[in-house]
Amino acid sequence: MKILSAEFIKSATAPLHYPEGVFPEVAFVGRSNVGKSSLINALVGRKSLAKTSNTPGRTQLINFFLINRRYSFVDLPGYGFARVPESVRRNWGPMVETYLKERLNLRLVILIMDIRRDPAAHDMDLLQWFDHYRIPTLPALTKIDKLSKSQVQRRARQIEKMLMEGVNLKTAPVLFSAKTGEGKDVIWSYIEAL
Repeated sequence: MKILSAEFIKSATAPLHYPEGVFPEVAFVGRSNVGKSSLINALVGRKSLAKTSNTPGRTQLINFFLINRRYSFVDLPGYGFARVPESVRRNWGPMVETYLKERLNLRLVILIMDIRRDPAAHDMDLLQWFDHYRIPTLPALTKIDKLSKSQVQRRARQIEKMLMEGVNLKTAPVLFSAKTGEGKDVIWSYIEAL
């Protein structure tokens, strides 16, 4: 995919503040610190479209980006470990759930997981929730450059098996590295198909 434009549109916490739903949307969700912002930046070939941080939990709002004036990417707040006030953390669940249930132009959710970690209960709950609401989901395993090729293949098989125990997984997880770009074309092929 040739990226001609990638721009931040706005941040929101509620439907009243979402941008107008004109373009098909791809939402990115995952635990804090799994490389969500790095994946978005790698897909669009920009270093800092989505803000990255070494501190988990920096994305605390729903962030909307317009890509090629054709797609919207939506960066959802991470879940799990994050050094944020409890009041902020409590609002994340309802904020994200409202977006996922009510956004009519949502076409795909990319569920991002670190290949070095087993899927958490939140990951499994989300997959079941997406399956129940028939929201197309693409699991992506990030940080594959941190392991050897044989470790990557072994972990990918293990994680796919764990995910399939929870839901009827439609697609195998995509292996992705923001550092090398591996998996970028595969993810774009899913986005373009939808």
